[in-house]
Amino acid sequence: MAVPGFILGVFIHLLHISSVANYPNGKVAKSCHGMIPEHGHSPQSHPIHHISVNQTTFQPGDQLKVTLSGPPFKGFLLEARDAEDLSGPLIGSFTLIDSELSQILTCEDIQGSAVSHRNPSKKNDIEVYWHAPSSAPNHIQFLATVVEKYKIYWVKIPGSIISQPNALPFTTPKATTARLSTLPPDSHLTKPFSASACGNTKFCIRSPLNCDPEKERACVFLSFMRDDRSVMVEMSGPSKGYLSFALSHDRWMGDDDAYLCIRDDQTVHIQASHLTGRSHPVMDSEGSLEDMAWRLADGVIQCSFRRNISLPGFKNRFDLNTSYYIFIADGAADDAALMFVAWMTTVSIGVLIARFFKPVWSKAFFFGEAAWFQVHRMLMITTSVLTCVAFVLPFMYRGGWSRHAGYHPYLGCVVMALAVLQPLLAAFRPPIHDPRRQMFNWTHWSMGTAARIIAVAAMFLGMDLPGLNLPELWKTYAMIGFVAWHVGTEIVLEIHAYRLTRKVEILDDTRIQILQSFTAAEAEGHTFKKAVLALYVWGNVTFLIMFLSAISQL
Repeated sequence: MAVPGFILGVFIHLLHISSVANYPNGKVAKSCHGMIPEHGHSPQSHPIHHISVNQTTFQPGDQLKVTLSGPPFKGFLLEARDAEDLSGPLIGSFTLIDSELSQILTCEDIQGSAVSHRNPSKKNDIEVYWHAPSSAPNHIQFLATVVEKYKIYWVKIPGSIISQPNALPFTTPKATTARLSTLPPDSHLTKPFSASACGNTKFCIRSPLNCDPEKERACVFLSFMRDDRSVMVEMSGPSKGYLSFALSHDRWMGDDDAYLCIRDDQTVHIQASHLTGRSHPVMDSEGSLEDMAWRLADGVIQCSFRRNISLPGFKNRFDLNTSYYIFIADGAADDAALMFVAWMTTVSIGVLIARFFKPVWSKAFFFGEAAWFQVHRMLMITTSVLTCVAFVLPFMYRGGWSRHAGYHPYLGCVVMALAVLQPLLAAFRPPIHDPRRQMFNWTHWSMGTAARIIAVAAMFLGMDLPGLNLPELWKTYAMIGFVAWHVGTEIVLEIHAYRLTRKVEILDDTRIQILQSFTAAEAEGHTFKKAVLALYVWGNVTFLIMFLSAISQL
């Protein structure tokens, strides 16, 4: 069922918890309006810090001393607002008393309209001067956000209200008596979501198709139910980190309106965010969501919220009267696994065997060829086959060429071409004593080395592609570790080969003794090479098993 005039596209992400922005240097101007730190956690509900002013009345042009005090804290944001409209613009300007602890901010294009911390050192109190503007409203209230540590902070702590002398007594407007939307939701869901209304009053997306969130723990469920002015969203699914969906204008990640249900121990925080490219979501500091509720049960995150169809006052919140794409991403990483098998295992082992194991396995094997050559050829053909399959899968998954993947697809095409040319070139290699054999050897080595270098570069660039959805553990550092492991093994074998050659050269120059000593030295060298190869293969296989196990759990 399509919901008229609403949504044709939703992007679901099952992700692990990731870092979000914080500002130890106090440059928090982007949080001026909502006064919410981008920490990915919900604020505390009962303030323990206090805002005091040195007088209760003021006139335009007056300078008042404002003090923020309480238990030790690391960060803060202090503003002055119209007490009758706390969501309105900032009022007046501040000057500093201690510039080592605090700094002036420019919020809403008004110089000095807010004050924040200069560094994350612990503070017990902050004193600043506030200057009343000529156009000041009748009643002013100071608000502060205070950060004790990353997960513990208070938002919009209200200070005392100061008034102009001839103003009417201040009456708290109804809007300010409502609980601030920045506080954590205290509504708890009591049971799983129901799919019975899907196709009737709800627009639903389910993975696997037609699964029932009431009966199936593995069911990823997302539903939308619209009324005249707003949309109710329900989302649930198994996750240890967070569950999210995003509204997208196109079929690719970037410039998307996203919503996250973040698990923090035994609590769930519900936040709107904005996706820019393939970076982490930028959390929204403004309260655009209402009626938030959540539940944790058996490893399943449930959350629900309501948002207005149109939110003209909120940046990066899409209008729900516009059509969007529907994406369901649930771990399509098969092509990545094949590339890792090909270029981290089969090709690496094949290169080592061809470079160092010719004298170790020189006896004829099948078809009258040396054993080392048969193993080398088998591994390289396997590499070419896996590369071809892995090359085709992304085109099948994307339905064509991806213009949003940077240089990765171009390097992939080069690797694919070299992976096909190498076995074709090897099939026409000249005999061992042919004058052209030397040219073949250099060409074969050069193309193979280029293919390995470009393949590693392509995998590095492909780590963050959203279609792969690789776990954070197996990104850049894992690739660096593998490259170091392979290069280290080659260096060890090169040093061993050099020492073996030197050992033979310094022997007695009688032919009999040289031959006898060389045989003994080679036997010792073969044993060492076999031990290094066994260790190398064990390391590669262990890495791949852990890698594939991590992917299978996504």
